[in-house]
Amino acid sequence: MAQDLPPQGGYEPVQYKRNIPARGFRPAYYLLGMFTIMGYGWYKYIKGVRELNELGREKMWSRIYLIPMLQAENDRDQVRRYWADQDREQELLGKKTKVYHSDRFVRPTYSISPTNISK
Repeated sequence: MAQDLPPQGGYEPVQYKRNIPARGFRPAYYLLGMFTIMGYGWYKYIKGVRELNELGREKMWSRIYLIPMLQAENDRDQVRRYWADQDREQELLGKKTKVYHSDRFVRPTYSISPTNISK
């Protein structure tokens, strides 16, 4: 009896793998999309931080420019109070009094006392 031999050219390859098609895009495309979105987010974030810094700088300079006007307004209010106080003293005492025995102007200090004192 003759021996059974393989056919000429050999047997067909045995398919042992599953032939499942890949779903979705390749991972490189996902990474590219992720970095694109992140780059846009960082761009907007940095632009917003610069805008906030500029607004803060503008606010600071506007306050610096307003200080002389506010100081002048405060000085006018103190002079008005000073002259009203002098007139009140003249009315009550009949003469002008000097508290510090000097002609030099001393800025008055005011202390705020509470109106309701609880015991």
